[in-house]
Amino acid sequence: MSTRWMRKGGSICLLGLLLLAGTARAGGPVATVRVGFDRDGITSTQVHGFADKADGRKVTADDPVRIASISKLVTAIGVMRLVEAGKLNLDADVSGQLGWPLRNPAFPDTPITLRLLMSHRSSLTDAAGYWQTPLGEQLRDILKDPRAWDTQHAPGTYFRYTNLNFPLVAQVMEHATGERFDRLMQRLVLKPLNIDGCFNWDTCSEATAARAVVLYDADGKPAKDDNHGRKPDCPVVPAQDGSCNLAQWRAGENGALFSPQGGLRISANGLARIGRLLLDNGRIDGVQLLTPVSVQALATPLWRYHDGDGLTYEEDTDDRGKGFFCRYGMAVQTLATPATGCHDDPFGDGIERIGHSGSAYGLQAGLWVDREHGTGVVWFATGMPDQRLGGRSAFSAVEEELARGK
Repeated sequence: MSTRWMRKGGSICLLGLLLLAGTARAGGPVATVRVGFDRDGITSTQVHGFADKADGRKVTADDPVRIASISKLVTAIGVMRLVEAGKLNLDADVSGQLGWPLRNPAFPDTPITLRLLMSHRSSLTDAAGYWQTPLGEQLRDILKDPRAWDTQHAPGTYFRYTNLNFPLVAQVMEHATGERFDRLMQRLVLKPLNIDGCFNWDTCSEATAARAVVLYDADGKPAKDDNHGRKPDCPVVPAQDGSCNLAQWRAGENGALFSPQGGLRISANGLARIGRLLLDNGRIDGVQLLTPVSVQALATPLWRYHDGDGLTYEEDTDDRGKGFFCRYGMAVQTLATPATGCHDDPFGDGIERIGHSGSAYGLQAGLWVDREHGTGVVWFATGMPDQRLGGRSAFSAVEEELARGK
């Protein structure tokens, strides 16, 4: 357990907790990290456990972790930078931006836009897959599978949280710029914000990769990024013949390669910078990365749960029917929805917060900001079960403890 003291605003506060309830018992998290922040910087840091059990390396708030679906929010910031530059249009038919027609076969006359993709109202599903397209092949082939489409609901009429939306978003970004998605995100978001992170490791330094947080499953077995202190031999799904020559990449052919839906490696402190950007209307440390109008466009819910107009859970997980999603904008979730069937308040205080959650490979994570009061929190826990268990809300009991930070 790391416990530190910080002086802020003339008062001294303890930063760090004793073991979170339940984390000391067998089967508890391998690591937990919680970082609180406001518009000016970090206000609290709590860390416990191991980034790598094999070598006894303790976790820190500066260690990069695969942050799962919070990656979507960061990808969306990159989209808005291209929108502001006049490179992309949120409401144009993406068929023109992809170079081929993207249509639900049951609704061939209904265009699909970036706004629909980023708000999970595109009528796509994950039933045909979303990340498995190998190097050198085309993501478009997945869309030929009838299972990729919800044929009961037209684009724009139904919310279904779908990872496949974001490889298509990345493909549109590549087509518009001619740049590889991971490198593009360095240019648009990570470097301007002074964040030491990367999508799928290739653009991270060896020193950063050496600090990777290993993701463990609920049994404590390595599930992802057990890379033994170095970059993985291949940062993407290899070609069919097993080779991994990234020179095979072609702009706008396979937006899934660098995992825009979940593959961002970023530290909790780095993710707090994303939160501060949202808190201060696109500005951080004197840098205006996005306009306030763009931030508001991301955050404004485009879907609010009403019975029959969408799913409140992710079909790719085991958390079915718990009221996890109830309001969603463009890769931004809004919490504490006061509606029957909604259980989206891990803080338990009824305060509206915006941000995103993440869950994959034994990780559970969150980035949430309270814009009215100017505060935010980042957390992640590793060694967690596939389901979010034990909480009063649709979030897990461990996440609820991290949310409150008590």
